[in-house]
Amino acid sequence: MIMKLNKQKKIVIIILIVIALGALLTYNYVYKNHRNISSEVAVFSIGVTDLFQEFRKNPEASNLKYANKTIITYGVLSSLDLENRTIVLNEQLFLSGEKIEFEKLIEGQSYKFKGRFIGFDDLLEELKMDQCELVK
Repeated sequence: MIMKLNKQKKIVIIILIVIALGALLTYNYVYKNHRNISSEVAVFSIGVTDLFQEFRKNPEASNLKYANKTIITYGVLSSLDLENRTIVLNEQLFLSGEKIEFEKLIEGQSYKFKGRFIGFDDLLEELKMDQCELVK
């Protein structure tokens, strides 16, 4: 009986270790460190209109080229939403970013932003970027 109890304890301990290890791996996968776009070098620098035209011509190739990459893009500020902290450039690129000083931006002015390119929304025909910051 004592041998059986020790064997059962070993099995329970091994199962608990496997569960704890699985939980740790899952946590690390789900909550891995976010990219620091500020420290990354932009892979591309392109105007909003040119970027939009590339996606209109060949969305699949453009998505492979730009998706999830750090890019610099520039255009005219067409709308500014202070409440939601979002910007639209050239009425084609929707972008957001925590580091942007939205209050200092003026509609109709040209700006250059660096951020992570998310993709192209076919339904709204809108390019999307996040983690953006103003390039001076």
